[in-house]
Amino acid sequence: MGFFLPKRNWVLQTLTFLPVSAKQNFPAMCRCFTSITSCRWAESTDPKAFHPEIKRKDDNIRKKKAGKDRFPPKPFIAFVAGSSKMRAMDNTNNSVANDSFSPLKIVPPPDTPLSAKEWEKLKEEYHHFKKFEDVMFDSMINHHSPVDVAKSLLVAVAKRDGDVEYSYLVKYLAICVFHKDIGEIYDIYNIMKAKYKSLEASAYSLLIKGLSDSPHWKETLVLLEKVKKVSFHSRQNYGDCIEGALLNQERNLAFELFHELVAEKMTPALTTIKLFFDFCQSVKDDHVKNKCIDILYYLRENQIYPDESLMLSIKQWFESIPGENWKGNLTTMSKSRQCCSCGHLLEDINLNEEEFINVKEKIKRDVIEGTDIFRNTSPQELERFQTFVNKHPPFDVVIDGLNVAKTTLLSPSSKNLLDVVDYLAQKYHRLLVLGRRHMLKHSFQWKKRDMDEMQKKADFFFTDNASKDDPFLLYAAFHSGGHCMMVTRDLLRDHKAVLSDSVTRRLFFKWQRGHQMVVSSYLPGKILTFEDALPYDTIVQTDGNTWHIPYDDNLSNRVSYEIPMKWLCLQKK
Repeated sequence: MGFFLPKRNWVLQTLTFLPVSAKQNFPAMCRCFTSITSCRWAESTDPKAFHPEIKRKDDNIRKKKAGKDRFPPKPFIAFVAGSSKMRAMDNTNNSVANDSFSPLKIVPPPDTPLSAKEWEKLKEEYHHFKKFEDVMFDSMINHHSPVDVAKSLLVAVAKRDGDVEYSYLVKYLAICVFHKDIGEIYDIYNIMKAKYKSLEASAYSLLIKGLSDSPHWKETLVLLEKVKKVSFHSRQNYGDCIEGALLNQERNLAFELFHELVAEKMTPALTTIKLFFDFCQSVKDDHVKNKCIDILYYLRENQIYPDESLMLSIKQWFESIPGENWKGNLTTMSKSRQCCSCGHLLEDINLNEEEFINVKEKIKRDVIEGTDIFRNTSPQELERFQTFVNKHPPFDVVIDGLNVAKTTLLSPSSKNLLDVVDYLAQKYHRLLVLGRRHMLKHSFQWKKRDMDEMQKKADFFFTDNASKDDPFLLYAAFHSGGHCMMVTRDLLRDHKAVLSDSVTRRLFFKWQRGHQMVVSSYLPGKILTFEDALPYDTIVQTDGNTWHIPYDDNLSNRVSYEIPMKWLCLQKK
């Protein structure tokens, strides 16, 4: 027989008359309780952690088979959205471990509330679990159990123990937040305020999320200040507070919170940015309009790409601006930088002179002369290379020889590199190939005849076998000037990360996309094609009467160093 309780204030009434131990200590942190909250602690203690992690098979099997492969490598697309995902799928096989022994599957929650006796009987059936209640609450969270089912377990614990553990309150709170049971959330909030001087971050995050869409939304601002004192607050905390402000027409407060979030050096979630464009549609207020435009410039400066949902909200917001006749179309860009919808030319991918000099100096300071390079490269070798480059006229193309030579295993490395040098020598005047000294020693992979032939068509610099190639590649390319291209399949992400500020990192990535040549398909002696660098910059841009916004469609699996290929074109008619 089920144990039914009043919908409201049941916990408050129960705990008010139960003795609270004076020795009760505030737990250092909540144990595994929820997959709902987005705070860092909650993520690290997701109940789904009971499941074995997804494992990737070792790619050694594929490496062993590589020598037997008789087909050319698949096209390599460096920066297009989804390329990394495709390469990962090509190189690894995914397998999910058997999770049949997961406690979340062994202990399914009941469908209806149980009495205290019924809970004790069920606990006896699972006596091998030291903390039955922990496992059951986690299972309820995992199965999204109804609030009244979780409520009956919490009351059973309170009647048996004379009190309820902090962690159980938090887990029950997680269930209430998922179901948006505002009354229960607010009751738990009051209980926690009465019992504890402070909470840990995950509990504050749940309360902020749960109260943001309620008459008590202003409490979220108080909770936000409290979470800052006990732990690292998250962008989701701000996002929930922003949502509460916008739901209650407090737009200025919402924008203030957004700027505070950015000032804290956190990147707003796309769902948070979407809230502004959703709640500010058809608003006849130039101040609000300018604030939304400022958000678009923030996306531009930080090279943030909207997803499809945010893109549609931006489109609808523009088309709803009173007195302005904006029209949005989804489009692509031609290889000539021209928008296929309006014919407008996008910004050139090439850096201007000031930007180029800025990135060049930062590359020299942070990458070339940085401490990392000397772990594998001696100062004497770097000085020898700089002298070598300074004595030669500017190069047109710099080639990462060892990287290019390993494009395929279908032929010796020297043959692969020779084909690339032959191809580029027909189009460019001065080539520099960066190699390593072992390439000069005749072997099956490095044939002396091929090496001699290449050195007739390009300059070579051979480093020690343990040296890093990338810093030499970047130094030679930047030293040669803005026209110089580089050839490598390496995406240089580590060097981008070393750069000291976000503006330089963005400009470096822009330069890289416009100057990196990649072998996209190759069959020795038959096929050799390069991926063309895009001539336009993939970034939010405007000329006042048009806006062009690159976005991620729902089917793309883009990682951070790739760029979307679809655009929103907005024109003022």
